[in-house]
Amino acid sequence: MNTNENLSLNENSEPAVPLQKSTRTAQSLTALVVVCCFLTIMAEGYDLGIYGAVISSLLADKTWTLTPVQAGLIGSYALIGMIIGNVIVGTLSDLIGRKWSLITCIGIFSISMGLSAMATSPEMLGVIRFVGGISLGGAMPIATTLTIEYAPIHRRSLMNAIMFSGYPIGGILGAVLSLFFLNDYGWRFLFWLGLTPIVLVPFLIWKLPESVNFLVSRNRKEEAEVICKKYQIDLPVIQHTESKTGPKTSWSSVAFLFSKPYLRTTAFFWVTFFMGLLLVYGLSTWLPKMMVQAGYPLGSSLSLLVMLNFTAAIGALGAGAAADRWGSKRVISIAYIAAAVSIALLSLKPPTVLLYPLIGIAGIGSTGILIILNAYLTKYFPTYARSTALGWASGVGRIGASCGPILGGLLLAWKVDFNVNFYIFALAALIASISILLVPVEKDRLI
Repeated sequence: MNTNENLSLNENSEPAVPLQKSTRTAQSLTALVVVCCFLTIMAEGYDLGIYGAVISSLLADKTWTLTPVQAGLIGSYALIGMIIGNVIVGTLSDLIGRKWSLITCIGIFSISMGLSAMATSPEMLGVIRFVGGISLGGAMPIATTLTIEYAPIHRRSLMNAIMFSGYPIGGILGAVLSLFFLNDYGWRFLFWLGLTPIVLVPFLIWKLPESVNFLVSRNRKEEAEVICKKYQIDLPVIQHTESKTGPKTSWSSVAFLFSKPYLRTTAFFWVTFFMGLLLVYGLSTWLPKMMVQAGYPLGSSLSLLVMLNFTAAIGALGAGAAADRWGSKRVISIAYIAAAVSIALLSLKPPTVLLYPLIGIAGIGSTGILIILNAYLTKYFPTYARSTALGWASGVGRIGASCGPILGGLLLAWKVDFNVNFYIFALAALIASISILLVPVEKDRLI
């Protein structure tokens, strides 16, 4: 095989050279990586979702006399930690490897859940949640990068959507378990359940392979050859990486994001992530209150959260398949436009028969499409900067996530017309749709 031939392709085209041989062994490798990353992201979804499920019990705990303001601050500590984790751990994984970075993150956030169950004060719980948030923020870009790198080129978005569906499933699991166990066993028991992902660590050490792309980019050819031989991956194709043009110093992958060829790309991805996560967290926090204010006959907030998460998970799978067929940029932009329209239409007080479909579209166009956005950015950047690029973009997005709940709270506190609430979040979706279209056209990578 000629390793000098052009290995790039357009998103909508079939690869000129297959990344992997079409063998059962190679397919089992893809399945193994997707399952490992799925379980990791599901644990992350449970960890982040369970705090909202137990917050009422924390406020009712007479031994702590926790105020709503303190409870809100504790909830924000994990989010602040995730901003740091997105940036730092994502960057480190491009330096030390994907496998051990992911395993370390799982170990830390699992242990933090157990420590949270033993917390003796609100201050202690806040510190533990902050540390756990760092590892939670680091796990996401690594899991996405591994999935993209081991997925067949024509199924990357779909495989990533399947993997990332673990996040809303973890959120649903936390809500359901809280219904069964919270009243009888208390909030500490639900945190103890969050310790169980620690059992994944030995399995991942044994089974999860290091990224071959990472190994080759770091001139660790012998280790890469062992993995390729075991799983019948076509090594000559994988050897054709950017290793010769990649970073020569430890932190030059960060400088790469701001280099002249990629500065515009970085900027518009950051705008999209900021607006996308502002939309996700703003809606999840304030949509029930906004709809009650608008006079909607909506059920409990728990049923709404289940609806949003369910449609996000299902919609992400359809969007992933569509992105592989018609291109990620196009699908992401259309989804955000659909979310903007559906959120704006909620201000018109449509009949109940249309209410839940509109909420479902909003869920797909917010949380669901964020999964495809992660995959698109990961495919866009070369091997040696993938986790760094995704980590930094996610960090900027977490700032937007922090602004979403604050913005919704301010709008409600100012008692503006309820229609303005919907229009503001619809505008965020519209800006995200436009900004992703302004990302320069780039061919997908085989590696």
